[in-house]
Amino acid sequence: MKSPVVKRSIVVAGHKTSVSLEQAFWNGMKEISALRNMTLSELVGEIDGNRQRGNLSSAIRLFVLDYFKNRAVAAAAPADANQHASSGT
Repeated sequence: MKSPVVKRSIVVAGHKTSVSLEQAFWNGMKEISALRNMTLSELVGEIDGNRQRGNLSSAIRLFVLDYFKNRAVAAAAPADANQHASSGT
């Protein structure tokens, strides 16, 4: 059985490191880096520089989760505002 975790090498701040993530997180990282016009290495470097503690893979998972959570909330906000406006609340 194939492991759901994919291990890749990436250069962060000039140093090669290995990161193990599920394919869905790699896909999310690629989408985020493309939207920000950054390379995957640049985005991982930013995440690495901002992490408080824990390992890099965990920091990446939390970053991707937070990014898509915030995007979902932002997308729902106009719908919520329109619903409240039409109901008079």
